[in-house]
Amino acid sequence: MRKSAVFMLWAIVAPTYGGSYNIQTHRVFGPEHPGRYKHPAAIAQLANGDLYIAYYGGSGEYGDDTAVYGSRLKEGQTQWTMPTIIANTPNRGEGNPVVWQAPDGRVWLFYVNRYGPTWSNARVKVKLSEDGAQTWSDSFMLNFEEGTMVRGQPIVLNNGHYLLPMYYETGDDREKSAATTCSYFMRYDPKTRVWTETNRIKSPMGNLQAQVVQLTDKYLVAYLRRGGDFLPTDRGYVLRSESRDGGYTWTDAVETKFPNPNSAVDFIKLKNGHLLLVYNNNMNDRTPLTVAVSTDGDKTYPHRRDIAGGDNTFAYPYAIQTRDDKIHIVYTTNERTTIMHAVFDEHAITGAPPEL
Repeated sequence: MRKSAVFMLWAIVAPTYGGSYNIQTHRVFGPEHPGRYKHPAAIAQLANGDLYIAYYGGSGEYGDDTAVYGSRLKEGQTQWTMPTIIANTPNRGEGNPVVWQAPDGRVWLFYVNRYGPTWSNARVKVKLSEDGAQTWSDSFMLNFEEGTMVRGQPIVLNNGHYLLPMYYETGDDREKSAATTCSYFMRYDPKTRVWTETNRIKSPMGNLQAQVVQLTDKYLVAYLRRGGDFLPTDRGYVLRSESRDGGYTWTDAVETKFPNPNSAVDFIKLKNGHLLLVYNNNMNDRTPLTVAVSTDGDKTYPHRRDIAGGDNTFAYPYAIQTRDDKIHIVYTTNERTTIMHAVFDEHAITGAPPEL
């Protein structure tokens, strides 16, 4: 988090089998694009095949001039469109956009709106698009509780409900979250259009930014960022919580063996049922950025590979799998001025040869 040297990773190439072991890493936006500060970025594939990135940018993390920007990569093209503002509240800072297309074609934009000096003064707003993220509705509040935030994409549960990761951040220190910081989910029924909250996930140092997968109708697993400060530690680990009732209630979070320097992780289920975890494999610095794959339903993660590393930081990974089975991860680097985009096949992590 605090390293200042600039190191740009353009591509990682391993011995290939039909190209499937390659990791292609591209610089998408840098400080020359609108909003010099660029941090949590989200990516989605839209119904027409386009990719869409949303991020928030401005003068700095706590700048009241920050806004949410959107950009599109049209299917078959290689150049992202110039980022344009898609959400902006006058005299209030924005943060942590999440862009996601639901099964019915509606595109959701969730984002944070800060009402005071820290994120503990934030609330979550929503915009909707009915035309593939070309235009957006007026904003509305998802949750009025002060300290409410969002960061990760929803998933569609087996029963058709949507499950959106949320968290409640507490404390008045910009460099430390209080131990009462906790994660939870909001559940949406697309038939009734009603959101309901789950219980809060607790842990001794606090936790935030849960990422969730569903393994069976009843069994779900979430990996979470640890709370606390950014001081050197030998006890910084990714946390884990479970639900045994279809995502309605959740256990307290417990430590895993994955290091965590108080940084965001991402966790998704691939189409073949394998699980993919993206995290910083370090207790104190946000480098390297590592991808781990489980092929046995979250029991073990024997397949691991660094996709970014060196004397820099690589933060807020956001992962999706597109319809062509490619895995896409966006993350920020270069003192939060640059968005990177990594694209690869699962074989680049597992080493297993592709099916012919």
